[in-house]
Amino acid sequence: MPSSDARSGPAGTSGPGSTSSSAATVDGLFLLDPHREELRRALKELEASDHWHGGLPVLLLERCWLRLSRVPVEGLAYRLPPDCSQEAPELRRYRELVAAGHPAWEAERLCWEDFGADACREALRKFWAAQERGTQGWTLETYLDLIQQYRRRFAAGGPRPVPLLVLARRDRQARLGRHRLLWLGPDAAAGRTSMRDTCP
Repeated sequence: MPSSDARSGPAGTSGPGSTSSSAATVDGLFLLDPHREELRRALKELEASDHWHGGLPVLLLERCWLRLSRVPVEGLAYRLPPDCSQEAPELRRYRELVAAGHPAWEAERLCWEDFGADACREALRKFWAAQERGTQGWTLETYLDLIQQYRRRFAAGGPRPVPLLVLARRDRQARLGRHRLLWLGPDAAAGRTSMRDTCP
C-alpha cells in the first residue's frame, strides 16, 4: 500500500516562510487586465477584513482559457475537490503499521483482519484509480496546507497576499501535471508579471 504522492505540496508552491508577491514574476504568470482587476478586488477585500472567515477569496486560473475565477475559501473543496483516496482508514493504518516496523505482508494481514479483505481491496482500487487519472498534486494534505498557510499569512503583519491556484491541464497527456500555488500581492496587481506562462 503506497504512501502519499504529494508530501511536498503542489509543484511551484511557495514555502511557508516566503513572501511571494514576486513568485508571479518568477513563474512567468500572465495576467490580463480583467485578471489584475479581480486580483485588486481580492487584495482590497483581504485588507478590509478584520478577522479570518470562510468568505475570503481564493483565485483559480485556467491558463489554457485565460479564465480567472474567484471562490470563497469555504467553497474551495467543493469547486476543486482534493483527492482523499490515500486518506482511507485502511491505507492510513497500513502506513502506521509499516512505520512501526511491521513487515509489509504482516501489515497487510493485520489490515485485512481489522477492516476486512473487501474494504482493503476497495481502498486500494480507489487509490490506484486516482493515481491513474492523476491528482494534479491536489490531495487532502495539500488542501489543508493551503488553508493553514492562508490563515498564517492573514494573521501576519503587512500586506496580505491572495492565494492563486494555477490549474494543471487535465487531458491524458498532462495527467501528471500539478496545480501550482502562488501568493500574489500588490506587485502582481500592478501588472509587474511576465508573459511566459501561457498554455503550451
